[in-house]
Amino acid sequence: MADETNTGLQSALRRRLLMGLAGAPALALLPRLAFAAGPPTAMVNTSGLAVTDTEVTVGILHSATGTMAISETGSIQAEKLAIEEINAAGGVLGRKIKIIQEDGASDWPTFAEKAKKLLVNDHCAAVMGCWTSASRKAALPVFEQYNGLLYYPTFYEGLEQSKNVIYTGQEATQQILASLNWVAKEKGAKTFFFIGSDYIWPRTSNKIARKHIENVLKTKVVGEEYFPLGHTQFNSVINKLKLTKPDVIFTDVVGGSNVAFYKQLKAAGIDLSKQTLLTISVTEDEIDGIGGENIAGAYSCMKYFQSLKNPNNEKFVAAFKKMWGEKTVIGDVTQAAYLGPYLWKMTCEKANSFDVDKLAVASADIEFKEAPEGYVKIHPNHHLWSKTRVARALPSGQFEVVYESPDLIEPNPFPKGYQ
Repeated sequence: MADETNTGLQSALRRRLLMGLAGAPALALLPRLAFAAGPPTAMVNTSGLAVTDTEVTVGILHSATGTMAISETGSIQAEKLAIEEINAAGGVLGRKIKIIQEDGASDWPTFAEKAKKLLVNDHCAAVMGCWTSASRKAALPVFEQYNGLLYYPTFYEGLEQSKNVIYTGQEATQQILASLNWVAKEKGAKTFFFIGSDYIWPRTSNKIARKHIENVLKTKVVGEEYFPLGHTQFNSVINKLKLTKPDVIFTDVVGGSNVAFYKQLKAAGIDLSKQTLLTISVTEDEIDGIGGENIAGAYSCMKYFQSLKNPNNEKFVAAFKKMWGEKTVIGDVTQAAYLGPYLWKMTCEKANSFDVDKLAVASADIEFKEAPEGYVKIHPNHHLWSKTRVARALPSGQFEVVYESPDLIEPNPFPKGYQ
């Protein structure tokens, strides 16, 4: 009975932390620490941000509810872990990080509304947030109008660059083009069928993918279908897959729809150990809901997988599980979200300021050698140099890496011929 009570308390605490319902940030649960005196507030904050002599306020803005919560919960967890670690090490410029969390609720206008609240009402020095490109596109004008700073963790379609955003996920040349080159070479793929969620990221990603398939690989797209977010009936497109028999099913379905999609694929008798499926949207976070047995054999292209063997990642995984529970899993975007607070801290220290204009300039060439993925560096275009990896999904819910680019790939959000 005691074990059940403890488990219930842990679950309740986790819910309160994720939803920000405790009345105070998760960091209020930490022991009180003595923070070294930093530079005078008047020196490091000349633009009216929420910075005092002892605290600096940042925002967390993700979907804790709705269809995207399956994907975004990990980002919330990772950002809170990073902030806890930074605070335990003395904070940023001698100041403890205070969190204000808002829920985008899987609704794009809500992201814009909450972004304005964090910047205008709360005067957050930075915001860690958004997941889908639709949420980022909705919030971006707000960050640019009010000169806020967003650390955006998701792999995305590229074709964007802003002074007010640091993109800690990959853009199209690092993920889409690299994955298509790999599957064409390793599987001899000649025909592709696209299946995506119906919003900007999948449609733009598949537009880029089609140009590469047809113009560079000289192969063919034999089908292209899109479904609303939260959609759960995929039998019609599965029948089309059976008729067209593509060499590769290329998917960018997001959120909770993945659970229904992969279960229905298996129920229809499509064996992913024989039918090549390449996804650019499924991480360990989604498999936690899909079930490893329903997606085993599929390939995913990301820059990070929980199974990576390096000292940085082993330390990160252990800390993540200690904070959030042994059964939690860590996906690509979760790791990229973890990078945000650290990159912001290092940039503030380089600039000796919290001012957004100074950070926008100082961000170039910031290196994070302790990144779980191995090593990252911010490019002057505000994207990260990173490696590309392809991995096969295992029944356990983890991935086995089968390909890793030999070198870091330079980010190029505006590739010639793909715009």
